[in-house]
Amino acid sequence: MPKQKGLLVVLSGPSGAGKGTVVKELLKASDKIRLSVSATTRNPRVGEKNGREYFFTTQKDFETMIDRGEVLEYACYCGNYYGTPKKYVDEQLACGNDVILEIEVQGGGQVREKCPDAVSVFLIPKSFAVLADRLRGRGTEDEQTVRRRLDAALQEIRQAEDYDYVVINDVLDDCVQDILCILRSEKNKTVKMKNFIKEVLADAQTIR
Repeated sequence: MPKQKGLLVVLSGPSGAGKGTVVKELLKASDKIRLSVSATTRNPRVGEKNGREYFFTTQKDFETMIDRGEVLEYACYCGNYYGTPKKYVDEQLACGNDVILEIEVQGGGQVREKCPDAVSVFLIPKSFAVLADRLRGRGTEDEQTVRRRLDAALQEIRQAEDYDYVVINDVLDDCVQDILCILRSEKNKTVKMKNFIKEVLADAQTIR
């Protein structure tokens, strides 16, 4: 079977939807899935390391990356820049690996415009109350910041219909399996299997 190019997967959802946890489980589930490490100007949270969760950088350096065309997408969220460096993504897709972009809705829209073959998944909580509880349960932000994130979450959820798929993150294992099923289905679409069909037809000519 000819080597397939990997899938570019846009995974978005409001803060507190559980994107980070879901991505960790997806990476455990398949050695053909990669996470694109985003660059950001926000401060690291406890336990985060530069180059693992994010590339932490300054606003000046980030804006230089934008000017040089070195980011696939970028967005300003709650006063901080977030963006996807292009080089790593292109290399992994060419190797046949699926690359997950865990990005905000604004950045997701940019990727869908630039990369129409991208598969977009919106992760949504079981209810808005669950989302609020998760954000407050982190204990890392004051109430004013939590309220800003909840306001932003409302705006993001209103854009969920722009995505190819909406997956509810209630039971973690079910959520992860739903996304894995989406990836398998996307790879079996006719448009992505044309080269394989041609190969089978060519093989048929040798045995008739």
